[in-house]
Amino acid sequence: MVGHLRVWGVIALCVCALVACNGAPPNRVDFRFSQVDPASATIYSPNDTQPLRVAVAAVISPKGNVESYSDLLAYIGRKLNRPVQLVQRQTYAEVNDLIKSGEVDLGFVCTSAYVIGQRDFGMELLVAPQVNGETVYYSLLIVPSDSPARAMTDLRGKVFAFTDPMSLTGRVYPTSLVKSLDASPETFFARLFFTYSHDNAIKAVANKVADGANVDSLVYDFFVARDSSIAQKTRVVSRSPAFGIPPVVVNPKLAPQLKETLRELLLHANADAEGQTILRNLMIERFVLVSDRIYDSARALELQVNVVQ
Repeated sequence: MVGHLRVWGVIALCVCALVACNGAPPNRVDFRFSQVDPASATIYSPNDTQPLRVAVAAVISPKGNVESYSDLLAYIGRKLNRPVQLVQRQTYAEVNDLIKSGEVDLGFVCTSAYVIGQRDFGMELLVAPQVNGETVYYSLLIVPSDSPARAMTDLRGKVFAFTDPMSLTGRVYPTSLVKSLDASPETFFARLFFTYSHDNAIKAVANKVADGANVDSLVYDFFVARDSSIAQKTRVVSRSPAFGIPPVVVNPKLAPQLKETLRELLLHANADAEGQTILRNLMIERFVLVSDRIYDSARALELQVNVVQ
């Protein structure tokens, strides 16, 4: 079962933000957590065959990834009768590098990471999750519940949390909002910092470390469903247009037979009781085939904003 997602405390958040600003512009703070534990973990190991290596982008913090995805990865391992190893990195770009180099076989990545990976090295779309009958998600601008802000323009001169430099919902879209106000994030906000996951961005706003953040609607809904205090401490100010949902991808050089086996396994994961329970706990109805065209709007926005680092 999926446990409650735990994140580092707000004190650690503040300390990391303060100590990691060396070399950054005075109003922009980059920090990364001192631990990514585990960087890799064997989820299921029935034999001594080569493990299926799976990367999960840090849409949620590394500990949360293990808690959220371990049941699904163990399920995949049992179906394949093959060991499964979860490999993690702190940034979306680092996960893309793992897929590009062939160090991992399967990846759960964010939308912008797919768009960039597909363009740069042919990252291949395998399947996508379906949530509430749709294969889309949104960028939600959130603020503390008692904030007077009603739009991005009200956050001028405030402290803002970005998630990952490559994140569509957590960096690209809010940057486009600021640019529509004839400003840049560095001049618009009093201070910026990166949380490198959406759950920590939500925590930063809920605990008033940040005056605002744009976060993945799927992650926000996931947290609200499991922790009512999130809804009490935060408020959604606005929602972006729909974007293609974060997909499941593979290394383009993965053996065709394994690729098809993985695709069919995920497409039929909702066909048995165990798979249904695992997907329900992840708030996923099922995995489906989607056209690459659902990512065109994200592709256009990413090129327009050009914030990839």
